[in-house]
Amino acid sequence: MVGAAGSALVPITARAAAGDTSASVAQDPALPLEVTLHVNGKDKRLSIDPRTTVLDALREHLKLTGSKKGCDHGQCGACTVLIDDRRVLSCLTLALAAERQEITTIEGLATDDRLHPMQQAFIDNDAFQCGYCTPGQIMSAVACVKEGHANSEADIREYMSGNICRCAAYPNIVAAVKQAAPEIMKG
Repeated sequence: MVGAAGSALVPITARAAAGDTSASVAQDPALPLEVTLHVNGKDKRLSIDPRTTVLDALREHLKLTGSKKGCDHGQCGACTVLIDDRRVLSCLTLALAAERQEITTIEGLATDDRLHPMQQAFIDNDAFQCGYCTPGQIMSAVACVKEGHANSEADIREYMSGNICRCAAYPNIVAAVKQAAPEIMKG
């Protein structure tokens, strides 16, 4: 092969086989990388495949199973976590991209023996049935309030629409968000 400037182009695989370790040679994706994730206020050092998502790092490496793997395509919201207080679909976010950022999971919301106001509101309003989507719903609801989108039932429905509840507990979820919003906003 010949490049535009007339120089020979050698495929990366051929260079790697010849022992070329220059930056142009891609790292073997099967090799683990060291990453430090800041999860629920604590640094967690992991050795992971570079293709590992935040969801898989949480569930498989850190054993934090609150975030659920629903569709694994970013369509259901069951995997929602907060990264630097932004709601994020953890099934679509590479763990490497979340390094040096604060990841908050459902396990990190409560303080000491006290539930987060949104967790308590979900219980008070029976805002779950089977419970599978509940962690993602709660994380998204916290973000909805902090983003300033809990001013009306219509706003809550709109800004929570990325989280699917197959049991259809939507009216109770809206009631929970309305109940928790004032306490979250003052805190």
